Amino acid sequence: MFKNKIMLVVILAVVVMAGVFLFRARSSKSANKEAKEISPARGAIQSVISTTGTVLPKNRLEVKPPVGGRAEELLVKEGDKIKVGQTLAWISSTERAALLDAARGKGEEELKYWQDTYKAIPLISPIDGEVIVAKTQAGQTITTADAVVVLSDQLITRAQVDETDIGKVKEGQSAVITLDAYPDVKIKGAVEHIYYESKTVNNVTIYEVDVTPDEVPEFFRSGMNAAIDFKTKTSDNALLLPQEAVRREKDSAWVLVKEAGSKEPIKSRVELGISDDKNVEIISGLSEDDIVVVDSKKYELPKGDTGTNPFMPFRRRPANQGR
Repeated sequence: MFKNKIMLVVILAVVVMAGVFLFRARSSKSANKEAKEISPARGAIQSVISTTGTVLPKNRLEVKPPVGGRAEELLVKEGDKIKVGQTLAWISSTERAALLDAARGKGEEELKYWQDTYKAIPLISPIDGEVIVAKTQAGQTITTADAVVVLSDQLITRAQVDETDIGKVKEGQSAVITLDAYPDVKIKGAVEHIYYESKTVNNVTIYEVDVTPDEVPEFFRSGMNAAIDFKTKTSDNALLLPQEAVRREKDSAWVLVKEAGSKEPIKSRVELGISDDKNVEIISGLSEDDIVVVDSKKYELPKGDTGTNPFMPFRRRPANQGR
């Protein structure tokens, strides 16, 4: 009989302790959550594909001499705008250079005679464009493999788009270019060409996409790194909710809606549209008059002695403490 009473007391104590533990756990759980009420709002939203790229000439043309010899005079410098048919430099063939050197030793009159008789070869620009490389100096020996001048018809941005996103990029699509060197300047552009052959970069399959700026800024330079945002979808008057307000389960999405006269919010299934980093478009399932409850977790650092944590620095106890 006495043993039965002891067992009963032990069972009651265990039940009481379990109840206290559950109460504290629920209180702690509810304390770590903060609920706020919001309403959907109308606004503009757009879906973008973000990637990186490099500023490059659309057509990089190396102008090389028809014969080997010597550069007599360079008529352009880097940054100059040139027209098709414009003379870029004067070139002497190896024979002319040798003849002029010999005539120069006989005096100015002899030199002028052979300069007029044996004309220099003009180096002509085949396109309209801009000089991006002009390092050849007068008097420098050149061959037919040397580029005396390098021309560019227009600077573009060549983006690298992941294979999972390339299907969403179309020719003529709007894009925004941001140079790493000028992060505050947004340059509008459009997709001009999508390459068909893929490349592998860091074990990732990508496709190159040429983006032409509407206006090429003066600070554009070949080789600059850039970030490119492709605008895939846009909605100007969408019903928007913050991303944190929407819960997703497999192929469905739902939100917590507060109803009048009800203490607890109810689940309401919604259909989603365009989304960005902050908001998501609600196509159906909500109206502007609905009140949505958002639960946000509140994190707290552990309290008490942290000396037992093996990852925390050990603090030596004073010698006279605890004696």
